Amino acid sequence: MSVSPPPAWPDERLSAGAARLAGRHQGRFSVETVQQLLTDSYALLAENARVRTHLVVLAERLTAERLDALAHTQAPAKGAVRVLFVCGHNAGRSQMAAALLAHRAGERVIVSSAGTDPAAEVEPHVAQVLLESGLAIADAYPKPLTSEVVEAADFVVTMGCGDACPVVPGRHYLDWSVADPDGVPIGVVRTIRDDIDARITDLLSTLPGA
Repeated sequence: MSVSPPPAWPDERLSAGAARLAGRHQGRFSVETVQQLLTDSYALLAENARVRTHLVVLAERLTAERLDALAHTQAPAKGAVRVLFVCGHNAGRSQMAAALLAHRAGERVIVSSAGTDPAAEVEPHVAQVLLESGLAIADAYPKPLTSEVVEAADFVVTMGCGDACPVVPGRHYLDWSVADPDGVPIGVVRTIRDDIDARITDLLSTLPGA
């Protein structure tokens, strides 16, 4: 019986994360699937999102989210509604929306966010105005949009990503016309946060079970 050789990792530290993820999903996904997704997540963050710090850790986190979404699409489970927020850079609007919805809905909603052209980091003013609302997002990072997360979502909320926004049949789509916080004064970012929060209130009233 032949044994597949170990993968040529772009960073050898990824092997430990692969082992953790494979153990978590034993019986659901093969080791090879986990390794492939982890390698791809690393490449997406390094090239598309231009992440340079904590890249190995973030690649594992992104892979965990993708595996969870993939598991849901293969065997949908009843329970929390899944909502995905998408904007261009995943550094402002979609990060604020995800943080606000996760805080207000709790475990009733599984929240994700992503960008069609991810930035290297979350906008500092965005992190600050969320902190003012009692929401710490120190662990947040811009994520590339992947097919697994889109296909697992029940609701996809797009904000300014234009033709790059995902379209998957069978999903509930909302397009929010929200100002871009990139490069504007913090007072304007606070106004954008409040606009998004009001939209979250409306969204919560329509989500099943939420």
